Amino acid sequence: MPSDSVPELSSMDVARLLLATLQTHEVRDVVICPGSRSAPLAYALAEAEAAGTIRLHVRIDERDAGFTALGLSLASGAPVPVVTTSGTAVGELLPAVMEANHVGARLVVLSADRPTELHGTGANQTTNQIDLFGVHVRSSINISAGGNPDSLVASAMAAAAGTNLLAPGPVQINVAFRDPLVPGPGDSLPTFGANLSSPPVPQNHENNISWGTPQQGAEFRTVVVAGHGAGPEAEDFARALGLPLFAEPSSNARFGPNAIGPYRPLLARHAHRIERVVLFGRATLSRPVALLLGNTDIQTALWAPKPAPWFEPGRRREQLISKAAELVRFAGNPPAGWLGCWQELGKQAETLIEECVDAGGLLNGPVVAREVWARVEGNLVLGSSNVIRDVDLCGTPADRTKARIYANRGLAGIDGTVATATGIARARTATKTTLLVGDVTFLHDVGGLLIGDGEPEPEMEVVVLNDAGGAIFSTLEHGAVAESGNYANAVERLFATPHKVRISSLAEAYGWQYVGVQSLDELRKLLSTGATGRRIIEVVVSRKELRTMHTSIADAVNTLSWPVAEG
Repeated sequence: MPSDSVPELSSMDVARLLLATLQTHEVRDVVICPGSRSAPLAYALAEAEAAGTIRLHVRIDERDAGFTALGLSLASGAPVPVVTTSGTAVGELLPAVMEANHVGARLVVLSADRPTELHGTGANQTTNQIDLFGVHVRSSINISAGGNPDSLVASAMAAAAGTNLLAPGPVQINVAFRDPLVPGPGDSLPTFGANLSSPPVPQNHENNISWGTPQQGAEFRTVVVAGHGAGPEAEDFARALGLPLFAEPSSNARFGPNAIGPYRPLLARHAHRIERVVLFGRATLSRPVALLLGNTDIQTALWAPKPAPWFEPGRRREQLISKAAELVRFAGNPPAGWLGCWQELGKQAETLIEECVDAGGLLNGPVVAREVWARVEGNLVLGSSNVIRDVDLCGTPADRTKARIYANRGLAGIDGTVATATGIARARTATKTTLLVGDVTFLHDVGGLLIGDGEPEPEMEVVVLNDAGGAIFSTLEHGAVAESGNYANAVERLFATPHKVRISSLAEAYGWQYVGVQSLDELRKLLSTGATGRRIIEVVVSRKELRTMHTSIADAVNTLSWPVAEG
């Protein structure tokens, strides 16, 4: 119970003060789910929205609400709270919080709670939800019923912003409310206010670093690897030093003349030529790159000007470098022809890969990925299973960046992908958002399609590559197990998880436009013309020959010799 010496604030006053403090820490978007214990926050948010100081996004499902908030934060760079009632509703946010932790997104859990006197009594919807997210949050605070939230909320938001030693990340603000949970008789919504018609300006991702050039003398066969979140500075570094660039799609560095699109299959034969690697961001997509970074005969450096959320100090073998001049010295001067040889190999490999994926004349995953990559502008969200790897294999780097690329690569899960994309679309309303996913990723988060009646609709297109199951496992060792025959049925059932869902029916049920694609020309036309509102494009393909296709690609690229004679 509250202290006799400190007047207890009403639940509505606590909610209003809490929201006011959040607004002083860049909060402009809030996602909320319905619930009774969180009602004071709901009413306070309704007041703020009516006054034009908050954009409110209502979602029914807490898991999707969490990922919607994550998408809003990823695209805007701002902290985004997600409000839930007490009980299991809070636990539904764990997947989004885990992803936010590993990508450094400022997701703010606003969990409503019962007052202390109800805990341990068997009261309805009451459990211990303080510190529920453990190591996955930068801070977890608890505001007692009737307590002033200002200083505690300010400290949590400071933790979310990060420090010189700790990367930004999610926080939990747990706040208890006593009855009454509704506004008083004299309260009312504002009748007018400033209109937040434009989302916050996203963080500036442009590179302002002057890399300079290495001193004459030091010569190394160095490559630049750009993993998830590397940013355009990786491309700028590679271009400034004349180095080959191996850039994953979600690095947002996969453009420019130094980018080698099919680096992955090329590494099988030519990785031994590399002496040094400069890593930007987090490389997670391919085993060839993992082997390259793990090769103790190769010296590696990681560009780390600020704390990273994805590894613990001392757990990576790369030399951590935070000064531009030092990174330039590490990379050294490339030998004459080093970049040109990789560029020539890249062009030859692109031709061979295109021949392999187009050989049957039918639509398949790599072909769809190639076409989406080549034609989509604005925001492109990639599912974290096979499609992002197909883009990595077949997506030819453009001369300049055309789309901002997003993917949940923090923990590389498929959950919440649709909801994340809707959040990105609502944060970046000036440009269209396209989501490319496989059918399993799509079905895993089909609830993300649900946009409530009267809620602002995302300008968004979903391209679903439907091969009736999980194709990625056929390209892994499980595909070889299936080919051996003994476990073929088990692999199909346990890993591929086949289904017969009619995606057209789902689109109709959730109020999305639907188009089924039968040909490559039809897909190209749809991607080039686009549509307004919400649309699902389904591309039905087969995964039966996928493993054979990837083997053919590897064999073909492996025939490519180094363009100049060995010295």
